[in-house]
Amino acid sequence: MTDLALPASTTTRRRATFVGSIAVLLWATLALFTASTGAVPPFQLMAMTFAIAFGFAGLKWLYDAATRGRSAFAFLKQPWPVWALGIGGLFLYHLFYFVALDNAPAVEASLIAYLWPLLIVLFSALLPGEKLYWQHVAGAVIGMCGAGLLILARDGESGAAAAGNILGYGAAVACAFTWSIYSVLSRRFGSAPTDLVGAFCGVTALLGFLSHLAVETTVWPEDSWQWLAILALGLGPVGAAFFVWDYGVKRGDIKALGAFSYASPLISTLLLIATGKASATLAVLLGCLAIVGGAVLAARDLYMKK
Repeated sequence: MTDLALPASTTTRRRATFVGSIAVLLWATLALFTASTGAVPPFQLMAMTFAIAFGFAGLKWLYDAATRGRSAFAFLKQPWPVWALGIGGLFLYHLFYFVALDNAPAVEASLIAYLWPLLIVLFSALLPGEKLYWQHVAGAVIGMCGAGLLILARDGESGAAAAGNILGYGAAVACAFTWSIYSVLSRRFGSAPTDLVGAFCGVTALLGFLSHLAVETTVWPEDSWQWLAILALGLGPVGAAFFVWDYGVKRGDIKALGAFSYASPLISTLLLIATGKASATLAVLLGCLAIVGGAVLAARDLYMKK
């Protein structure tokens, strides 16, 4: 039997949406931190960062067990579909993303992969108790256009710069569908505790390590700054982000979160501009305005309801 998230009051829904939106802020730092990790290969980086997330989750489990007088691992007893969804969502998303970037031009791959917020908005209409209105679709589409402007402006090349590879494009599509399906179906298992995400991180770290051994050569960080960047990744965009996102999509306004997600490339671009790694242009300004406007439109229900 499928579990559903418990009905929430408007106040709880708003709070959960706010908590979930923290993930978007954390994911915005992904490009900056990843660029600071040096030559560490993708699967090794996945294994290291998810292992960090798992380690801190384990410490929380032990702390909760000590302070609440209960088994630290009782919550791990979940139906197999919950485990399949969590592990598949985290690992397959990153697997497809790496394959996409390796086999298609970065601009096109990024644009296709970033269809997932729009897909979340559309797929959420299939959830019990959820309704899809014009402002949700319009807000998500406007945000998608803004994200496209930012990605194109940041990369500084046109979509016709390279022919690409059908494998890369297919992986980018799979990437978008994987994360949107994971996010929407997480709401279907609303009774599964968010602490379970820590276990998903642990298995993802193991799978990343095995993938690394199979296809990569180990490259360790060269200095303390690269180690700090990896630690920051494991604590933030590859750690805490997945926990707050899980809470948000289960109890918050999932359609608004989908539209808010386009703020990630916006903030990422602003961070790159602030650190001198990108330039402020008219395209960036228009992209920012489109993302903010789309998010405000899609979240209209949250601030119109009393």
